Amino acid sequence: MDILLQIWGGSSYLLNKICFSRAERSTAPDVNKAWRLRSWAIFLIGLPAWVTVFILEHNWIAASVEAGGAPAMLMGFIIALRGRGREPRWLDYLARFAVVFGLAASIYDFGGITTLTQVFELLVAAGFLIGTYLSAKNDVNGYFGFILGNLSCAALMCSQGYYIFMAQQLVSLAFVADAYRARQKAGRELHP
Repeated sequence: MDILLQIWGGSSYLLNKICFSRAERSTAPDVNKAWRLRSWAIFLIGLPAWVTVFILEHNWIAASVEAGGAPAMLMGFIIALRGRGREPRWLDYLARFAVVFGLAASIYDFGGITTLTQVFELLVAAGFLIGTYLSAKNDVNGYFGFILGNLSCAALMCSQGYYIFMAQQLVSLAFVADAYRARQKAGRELHP
């Protein structure tokens, strides 16, 4: 079961980053939109596998925050589909609430930060939420959140023996960096 979850979740999140990279490299609005839609859809498809693994390992911080990121992912999909400013306002509020609630509930549940894996989880959570939320808003700085999340998640997964997930996180870094460089080189803010 572990291998299946790692392949499902790992390949989905890696494909998400590849699609982000392709979107940043495309100059045609329709092509850019298609890559962004694929990116967000694939992100959502991989979410259950990641949440399941985090729960199996009692990584409650990462599990709750990862699940709480679903509204931001959905918001990114809707923005890619409809265009910026046409997303449901309530979804933006739900995404912000999920961020705060997920982190607060997890810290409360553990009675603070007591283990190294919790530190990794907090860094994964912060990177994931910042990356997802800012990327959903088409903010180039979201890529820095993904870099933090990818590095922290690779460390967490390595410490728990999930080497496929670890490798996927490290490979994803190349695509995140490529997407960031492509956006910076183009010097543009895309509005799908």
